[in-house]
Amino acid sequence: MPCLAAQAEFYLMNDTMTEEATTNTEQSDQLQSEFKRLVLDGKLEPKLTDALTDLVAAGFCTHRSWGFGKITTVDTLMAKLTIDFQSKPGHSMDLGFAAKILEPLSSSHILARKATDLSGLKRMGALRHLELIKLVIESYGGKATVAQIQESLVPDVIEEDWKKWWSDAKKEMKSDGHFQLPVKKTEPIVYHAEELSPAEKLMSNIRDAKGLKAQLAAAGELYKGIGDVENKDVVLNEVVEILNSAIKNHLRLKPSLALEAVLLRDDIRAGSGIQSQEGELVANDIFEKTGNLAGVIEGLSAVKQKLALEAFREAHPDTWVDTYLKLINETGFRLVGEMVQILIDTGHFDKFKGYLTKLISKRKASTDLMLWIGKNRSDSFADILGPDVFHAMMAAIENDRFEDRKTSKLGDLILSDQELITDLIGFADIELVEDLVRALQATNCFDDMDKRSLLGRIVKEFPSIQAMISGEQVREDNALIVSWPSLERRKLEYEELVKDKIPANSKEIAVARSYGDLRENHEFKAAKEMQKLLLSRKGELEFDLTRARATDFSDATIDQVTVGNKVDVTNLETNKQETFIVLGAWDGDPDNQILSYLTPLGQAFLGKKPGDEAKLEVDEESRRYRIESIEQHTVAGPSAVADEDAAG
Repeated sequence: MPCLAAQAEFYLMNDTMTEEATTNTEQSDQLQSEFKRLVLDGKLEPKLTDALTDLVAAGFCTHRSWGFGKITTVDTLMAKLTIDFQSKPGHSMDLGFAAKILEPLSSSHILARKATDLSGLKRMGALRHLELIKLVIESYGGKATVAQIQESLVPDVIEEDWKKWWSDAKKEMKSDGHFQLPVKKTEPIVYHAEELSPAEKLMSNIRDAKGLKAQLAAAGELYKGIGDVENKDVVLNEVVEILNSAIKNHLRLKPSLALEAVLLRDDIRAGSGIQSQEGELVANDIFEKTGNLAGVIEGLSAVKQKLALEAFREAHPDTWVDTYLKLINETGFRLVGEMVQILIDTGHFDKFKGYLTKLISKRKASTDLMLWIGKNRSDSFADILGPDVFHAMMAAIENDRFEDRKTSKLGDLILSDQELITDLIGFADIELVEDLVRALQATNCFDDMDKRSLLGRIVKEFPSIQAMISGEQVREDNALIVSWPSLERRKLEYEELVKDKIPANSKEIAVARSYGDLRENHEFKAAKEMQKLLLSRKGELEFDLTRARATDFSDATIDQVTVGNKVDVTNLETNKQETFIVLGAWDGDPDNQILSYLTPLGQAFLGKKPGDEAKLEVDEESRRYRIESIEQHTVAGPSAVADEDAAG
């Protein structure tokens, strides 16, 4: 018997005739004869002859690691195959091993067609979309996913924009009765030899669906495409029967899916006029049987959650508000928003706000509720927003950690929203801010780096608490010596700022916000700019007031210049006599020769004795003064200031 090397040359020289060669009976008989000889010689296991014949006759194969390959030679003397893999051309393999590890591919397979007729496939892809897709699907046994089709065609066959090509092809498949498109993208497209009617195509998906979740998706798609079906009522009645059966079977084990099925069934009914069936379950049956209403509704898709809440409201007209308020503190962020919106739309905003205030004050609000208020803070909640809200946020995070609930969204919001903490404390009294700082320093909600970041934002708003945060008392050398009258003036300015100007500015912002379109709202921008100035001044005053040390200067000595002295000097540049009064940090009055001790001239005089010279540079000019005499200069004390205010 001659070696099959000559036959191998047949494969090599006749690529375009491969299909014809693989179906040649005479060749198959010859292959079988050669392989049986190898069995007799002990070079091949008997059970492998059929697999090996199929493999060589096919002419193409796949390897699990090397992918597609083309058989180029068969050497029965050496009992070997030579295969051109894309990454291993001319690879030699033992016949028995090849029969075990390689999968034969027919010449009509998409991979073989790409190797033998790529230009023909490209023409097919340009002109006959469905024929090309059918080829790929049949290559995978009659069904293939979108990912498999794309991997088979791109970039070799489809060189243009795949998304556009696939969009056009999908439209053609929808109108062709041979292709059954799945509901989920990950599921395969099925090719049917016999054309299906629109109703059969739609029902195939729901009948073949595994599990209620898949049935719901298929039923939803069916309802969307029901317009192309002639016998709509028959099809929809069958869908309703399928859903009713599934609802009963899943009522206890998967109540969320059962409820979603109820809502979809009722939606189908409302749109088609199909009558309800006797004894079928309704939404309230699920509400009544569940012990976790929030969990059941949360298990629904976003669209269905709102429908479920409406269904509950209709079923419980007298108690739904109280139930909603209870659920708001038990459920997730998305459902919180849905319930709050329904409460607002139905005129129950004040009741919700009162309940929210109570939860905040008792530190019992959930992280999701606090996350919602943090993201939706507005002027409507102006009377609630304050340091207490931040306390409640930290308490919610701490409680979640204690209960071993892994949540991070609220903490992430606090850290990422640069304005949150300042919005909450901007108008608070300094004592409340100090309480908040102590709580923040003690909490385990944030690591040290995040704490420092948050404390830095507070210091920016309230500079006076810097010393408290650093754990140091204000040192005497950082203190400000001030007179009682100047201290009173600063206190009055601060009081007017906090009680009048800032609240008035907040109202201006609220009014301006109501005009809409904040991008072009000049009144709003102006009010916000003023807010920055007012809050900046508030912070400066708080910082200065904590450093202030008031005095009437009655203890000022006269052996050398100190704060609280009247100083007679000679201007050595003009040789004229001048008199200055050196007083507190906020007492400067240049027109009346009163100097703040912090001014350059005040600093130059301090510590000098009669006869000493004081020098300073002013606008690149040198000035010299000789101290002639020092006298004590007192001002009104606290009682006098209080009497003056009372008289005023």
